[in-house]
Amino acid sequence: MNVFDYFFESTGKLGKEAVVGRESIAYAELSSNALKTAQHFGKAHGENNYVLILSENSVFFITVYLALMKSGNICVPLNPAIEMENLDKVLEKTGASLAFISRKYQQRFSGYGFTVYDDESVKSWCSLPQVDETSDKDHSFDENRLAEIIFTSGSTGEQKGAMISHKNIIANTNSIIEYLKLTSTDIIEVVMPFYYCYGLSLLHTHLRVGGAVHMNNSFIFIGSVIDDLNKYNCTGFAGVPSHFQILLRKTRDFKTTKFHSLRYVTQAGGKLHTAFIEEFIDAFPDISFYVMYGQTEATARLSYLPPEELRRKLGSLGRGIPNVTLKVVDENGIPVKPGETGEIIAKGDNIMAGYFKDPETTAATIRNGWLYTGDMATVDDEGYIFMQSRAKEIIKVRGIRISPKEIEAVIVKFPGVIDCTISAEHDDITGESIKATVIVNEADLPQFSEEAVRQYCAENLAAFKIPQTVIFDTKLAFNSAGKKSKY
Repeated sequence: MNVFDYFFESTGKLGKEAVVGRESIAYAELSSNALKTAQHFGKAHGENNYVLILSENSVFFITVYLALMKSGNICVPLNPAIEMENLDKVLEKTGASLAFISRKYQQRFSGYGFTVYDDESVKSWCSLPQVDETSDKDHSFDENRLAEIIFTSGSTGEQKGAMISHKNIIANTNSIIEYLKLTSTDIIEVVMPFYYCYGLSLLHTHLRVGGAVHMNNSFIFIGSVIDDLNKYNCTGFAGVPSHFQILLRKTRDFKTTKFHSLRYVTQAGGKLHTAFIEEFIDAFPDISFYVMYGQTEATARLSYLPPEELRRKLGSLGRGIPNVTLKVVDENGIPVKPGETGEIIAKGDNIMAGYFKDPETTAATIRNGWLYTGDMATVDDEGYIFMQSRAKEIIKVRGIRISPKEIEAVIVKFPGVIDCTISAEHDDITGESIKATVIVNEADLPQFSEEAVRQYCAENLAAFKIPQTVIFDTKLAFNSAGKKSKY
């Protein structure tokens, strides 16, 4: 089944809103507009084109995203603030010459010679009658066809394109709906961009169940996010670690606000230290907190920790989501015993087809049908997985392997600390030494000292894990998807 038909299987004729807020649209209008756009674009360009979307979260983005997949083309959503060097790499790989670009970004990409369609192009198509009035679902559609390429923003800067099929999206959407128990009454506050797989998963799940999304593209204005949750009767909020760190420790209003409709929050996109999780659930005992884990290569989600197990399994990323198998294995692919460290691998219909035009990396990442995530973890005797670190993030001091996350988890418990990043510095004697970058509020800066932080670490960590260098900053740096940037 084409994922467009899947999304609108029972919602395409609904009069209720699919998008709420300043920019709103009902299901019937959204499905009709996307279908018209698909038909007019398909008539002009056919199928199997790689088509860029360069836009902020908007009804324009949603419409063309759905339309491209319905038309049998391959959607390539990108950050409209993408560095030109990275865009050049994407274009070199895909050969894309067609682009949907929102009007506010037209000038930025004017030198590329794309065939460009913008907000007005889509608006004009939507005012026309459908090219084909028989818009029945195409049951013969091959769901293994490529739906989109999501380019990862890896720390190395290398642009790797995860090839996501219609089947991948459908499988992952079904799994997420099942464990979050989403229904048509759910409304999600979206603060993550749709060119990021976590943001897209929010759109996918709510379209399928007939719920609604509210888009807030200005998380920097924390007050507006807090207000939106009540103003639009949001039942859900999704964020990466930095979102929760900012809400909990950069503003006093959040923890004192009563959210009358919010029933759950989800957190993924990196490990949120347990200190923040405890702070949240202590402040909001009636709001379910879902810790989740995933990768772009898995369409979005791989695991979740049920909220009722959160205190008992604090620090765990849970177990595999419905219809996904997770294992932690050693270098020989043998499952590790409780307490041992290995790599997380995954299997399910949500696993990507591979990396676009990169068979070598694909072969190293997907082996015998298993996705090798590169994430190191342990398991307990009940099968719950506990993340250690990315394999490439391990620091070696005098040959001893050290996980940065273990040290970060200690330092963020120091009173007044908002965040901490542990990194490695070259050391002629030990090979690598440990550097801690500690984020605090500017007003609190005078009360902090390197000696105090090191002494706190000495009380809670083995001697070889104490940072040799501690520096302080007042700005929490994160990328366009909200993920923390390394210092």
